Amino acid sequence: MLDFLYPRNCVHCGTPSPDPMKYLCWDCISDTPKVEPPFCVLCGDPVAGDIQHDYTCFACAREKPAFDRARSAVRYEGAVGTALKALKYENALWVVQDLAELLFACVQAEYPVRTFDLATAVPLHPARRRERGFNQSVLLGGAIARRLRIPFREGLIRRIRPTVSQTGLTASRRAANVCGAFRIGFFARPAGRRILLVDDVMTTGATVNACAQVLKAGGATSVHVVTVARG
Repeated sequence: MLDFLYPRNCVHCGTPSPDPMKYLCWDCISDTPKVEPPFCVLCGDPVAGDIQHDYTCFACAREKPAFDRARSAVRYEGAVGTALKALKYENALWVVQDLAELLFACVQAEYPVRTFDLATAVPLHPARRRERGFNQSVLLGGAIARRLRIPFREGLIRRIRPTVSQTGLTASRRAANVCGAFRIGFFARPAGRRILLVDDVMTTGATVNACAQVLKAGGATSVHVVTVARG
């Protein structure tokens, strides 16, 4: 009855009752570019061409990131780009489970033998959280943690000052924008933990790197990043 009154349509093309997911149809998912090798072994940034060996991008070679590895499921375009924008700016909370399935598939593919003690998410500043009403990364992080059967800790990292949107900023400006913006949570205990850090989109990796720096400074054994999309 609910499906009759509120039909499940693909958020990108409007196809009724998309399958196998609820709000992303198979055709649209198939047309969304996947993040596949070759890519940087550290940050996961894709590179064009045929590379038959482990590749480290210029940015990671110049300055090794604080996180151990970062991976993303798809590119930030197509149906997934539409779904992420709907979630972030239109309160489309119903797409979270579909996006979490992409995250879960990415973790299974890229971290097949990796064991995590817990998962956490990139935090919003409290003012932004109140304005939006939710943190999309926390919703995604909680969903993937349940699938992985590991604890999820929201307050492991806190954002202590507001930052401007990273959209449109250069790599250096993105890094400067989030520099010193995060601190370890008041009651966080990351020491000795293997942590999965979750976010919605990764572009240059400045935000997740700043979070990983805080977690490593708090004693985390490892910090691996997974995001739905790569900008």
